Amino acid sequence: MLLSQLSAAASPLSQEQLQKLQGLVAELNPIQQAWVSGYLAANANTAALGGVIGEAAAPAQEAAPLTILYGSQTGNAKGVAAQLEAQAKARGLTAKLVNMADYKPGNLKKEKFIAVAVSTYGEGEPPEDAENLHEFLVGKKAPKLEGVKIAVLGLGDSSYEFFCQTAIDFEERLQKLGAQSVVARADLDVDYDEQAEAWIASALDAFEPELKAQQSAGAANVVSAPFGAPQAAHSQYTKQNPFSAEISSAVKITGRDSTKDVRHIEIDLEGSDISYQPGDALGVYFLNDEALVDEVLSALNIAPESEVKLGDETLTVRNALIEKLELTQSYPGFVEKYAAATGNEELAQLVTDKAALRQYLEARQVFDVIKQNPSDIAAQALVECCRKIQARLYSIASSQAEVEEEVHLTVGLVEFEAFGEQHFGGCSGFLAHRVEEGTKVKVFSEHNDNFRLPADDSTPVIMVGPGTGIAPFRAFLQERDAREAEGENWLFFGNPHFTQDFLYQVEVQGYVKSGLLNRVDLAFSRDQAEKIYVQDRIREKGAEVFAWLEKGAHFYVCGDATRMAKDVHQALLDIVKTHGGKDDEQAEQYLKELRSANRYQKDVY
Repeated sequence: MLLSQLSAAASPLSQEQLQKLQGLVAELNPIQQAWVSGYLAANANTAALGGVIGEAAAPAQEAAPLTILYGSQTGNAKGVAAQLEAQAKARGLTAKLVNMADYKPGNLKKEKFIAVAVSTYGEGEPPEDAENLHEFLVGKKAPKLEGVKIAVLGLGDSSYEFFCQTAIDFEERLQKLGAQSVVARADLDVDYDEQAEAWIASALDAFEPELKAQQSAGAANVVSAPFGAPQAAHSQYTKQNPFSAEISSAVKITGRDSTKDVRHIEIDLEGSDISYQPGDALGVYFLNDEALVDEVLSALNIAPESEVKLGDETLTVRNALIEKLELTQSYPGFVEKYAAATGNEELAQLVTDKAALRQYLEARQVFDVIKQNPSDIAAQALVECCRKIQARLYSIASSQAEVEEEVHLTVGLVEFEAFGEQHFGGCSGFLAHRVEEGTKVKVFSEHNDNFRLPADDSTPVIMVGPGTGIAPFRAFLQERDAREAEGENWLFFGNPHFTQDFLYQVEVQGYVKSGLLNRVDLAFSRDQAEKIYVQDRIREKGAEVFAWLEKGAHFYVCGDATRMAKDVHQALLDIVKTHGGKDDEQAEQYLKELRSANRYQKDVY
């Protein structure tokens, strides 16, 4: 019911109070209304808690909520967890949503109902915000959890070897402590929306009877406390409903003789309500190469105009392969389905050997699998072998305070030679070779609260971003420049050659000249006989780096997760031991405390 339609008789307010409230609300914009709503809810809860505390009678046992813990690298697990919370509350269940990074592990002993939604990245590793809880569960301090009911959902990508490993770890560790799973764990691949909805319904069906029974028994003590500050309204444009934006510029920013091809992409967001902060990512949907799609259809003797169904949509098989289906990033599920659909015994045998299948897929895109194994297959059967194209996420390289209704990306072209042909990444190939000024591209913003500038503008920051890892730090510098932040800024950047690969060189030099960048350390690995990387520069400046950390600096790393980020982490440990006088265990604890205080943040891939 709208406030304007509310009468005093239908509310606990007097007519005079109601008129005052209606007058105030009429003057507020939606964000102000959300803030007032959160303030009033918090105030009411404080009063309610005071009332409970003041009661003389011994209260009944407090009802335990469904605690939903999420660990998210790109925001997907957080999205599923929020969906679970919303549907739990729609059923009248008390639920609270908590980022694992903000959860005190000691509270586990107080829980009765736990749902976990967690992603996996790298070599089966937990996301940054799940690391501490993940480690705590195998330690001596982990409590016994007999009688605790749990449900675990994992998000991952089956093209990687350690698919959903973090979710597997969490379930195994919780069960080992005595917890009981109420529903089978869900290990969800990149196209997870429908399966996530089904799992949420099953999990809530399992939790609901006990939750409602104990909530009824302890109803007098259930107080719904607000968690976190009210949030501004989200954009109407999402992963499921992206905005069709226009490419305004796509420029190569590495030299002619560079071994890398890096593009600076500018996208016009005018006409959208998309907003982003430095540290966020942009999701980009791409089109597959039409020439390669035509090769595939020719190899399979499928008429391009054959109609197929994808969900409720009917379209030509050619359009489906260009616009809707994954044909570059290979994954085991495709080979398994394609082998069954075509009766290919060789592929079917390969599917039974996981290690051999991984090795086979390492050098092949989906295009290659099809072209090397042509067969008579119906158009509909082919599309049913494929999964939907997933948006590629790129760290945003701009601040809206600087570029307003634009968003900038720094995109490294993925390219390799295989089977006598040049191969390109799906999205990077699209952005590097098949777009021009005016091309439309579907996009959405993906918020990343785990990679944020300090709220206090006087705080110093150290940024380590070799290669395209410089992208978010360009955004950081634009933002700090626009805010006239007083905090010192130190950038570590590396790439193969100074003359060919110094990304955003003019801008960096401009920030040094203006005084925004207090320090810059460069590592051009191939400009001398001995290879030098950013971690080497960090070690060289170890005393100063440690001094900055001791005075409260935030430390950021962006780029390659498999080698660079691990090498930088080791360099940090060495610095803390050398210049902080700590042993191995104390140095690890020092960095853990930095992470817990959100002073050591990574955006790695």
